[in-house]
Amino acid sequence: MAFLLWILAVILVVSGIVSIFRGALLWGIVLIVVGLLVGPGGVSLFT
Repeated sequence: MAFLLWILAVILVVSGIVSIFRGALLWGIVLIVVGLLVGPGGVSLFT
């Protein structure tokens, strides 16, 4: 389960960075924050 959360967090953060470069600053920040919250290194929402 931790591995799947880690993969999900990486996908969210990378898509957030791509969104910021495309000009969607707010959406990119939201994706990065959610990615950091979901990741096993952060505050996981599922525990």
